[in-house]
Order: sequence, then C-alpha cells, then structure tokens
Amino acid sequence: MIWEFIQNQILGMKWMSTLIGNLLEKIGLDTSSRMGGSVQFFLYDVLKITILLCILIFMISYIQSYFPPERSKKIMGRFHGIWANCIAALLAKGTQLGTIRLLLWWKLQ
Repeated sequence: MIWEFIQNQILGMKWMSTLIGNLLEKIGLDTSSRMGGSVQFFLYDVLKITILLCILIFMISYIQSYFPPERSKKIMGRFHGIWANCIAALLAKGTQLGTIRLLLWWKLQ
C-alpha cells in the first residue's frame, strides 16, 4: 500500500495529472475528448519532464561540488571498461567526459 502511493503519487506524479485535468475542466475543456486528452497529456508531460530535469540537474550539481577534478581523476583511475564509463557518468565531471567515454566505448565495441 505504501509502495503503491510512492510509485503512483510521487514517482508517477498522478497528482499533477489530476490537477491539470481539473484545471482544464474548469476552463471548459473536456479531458475525455481527443483534444482535451491531448492537451492534458502535453501539459502533464512538459511539466513532469521539467521537474525531473530540474531535480536531476540540482542533484548532479550538488554532488559535483564535493568532487574537485583531481579527486575525480583519482577515483576514475581505479576503474576500467564499462565500469569506468558508469563512474564517469555518476561523477559527471563536466558531463562531457562521461558522455565522450560512453560514446567511445560504444564505438570501440
């Protein structure tokens, strides 16, 4: 029961879908029609993606503030192969480093 609440309301953001549906119905748009459902889905997805990206960017920036470049290089020097790519992506030092290593790994495989 608790997991359902977390999965549906927090991770799935059903509360936001309901809120947008109620707001659209108050302005006179029927959400059960094709047009109303499309508008509701578009607004819901745009807001959900924006919120998730903001949270992700905040978390990465917060983690990066604790890792100077020298420490990141030292940590990444211990790993090789796909694990090095995963660590580089987690450390996200300049995000480009993790992306470049991942792209190079795919190219070499």
